[in-house]
Amino acid sequence: MTKPENYTQFEDSLRADKPRENWPETLKSLWFIAKGDWEASHNIAQDINSPMGSLIHAHLHRIEGDDWNAKYWYRQAGRTFPNVSLDTELKQLVEKVLIEKK
Repeated sequence: MTKPENYTQFEDSLRADKPRENWPETLKSLWFIAKGDWEASHNIAQDINSPMGSLIHAHLHRIEGDDWNAKYWYRQAGRTFPNVSLDTELKQLVEKVLIEKK
């Protein structure tokens, strides 16, 4: 499977043991978040030097309750701290990555 076409297909992919090798690093990082593997996601996200990488990094620090660090990463992405649940933010991030060009 190339990138999932939509969030439902992304959720279906979570039945696998690992994300697809041909996926972009941003999607792999989000996949590990959805699987509950903070460390694997963080290891990928910290090497993604883009606004999306910063957003994923911010989301990860939000998950761990480190709002100070999360706010730093949101600023790096040109965003403010979100006023949505973690689940909603994860879905928004996945959907944004899915519509990006490969």
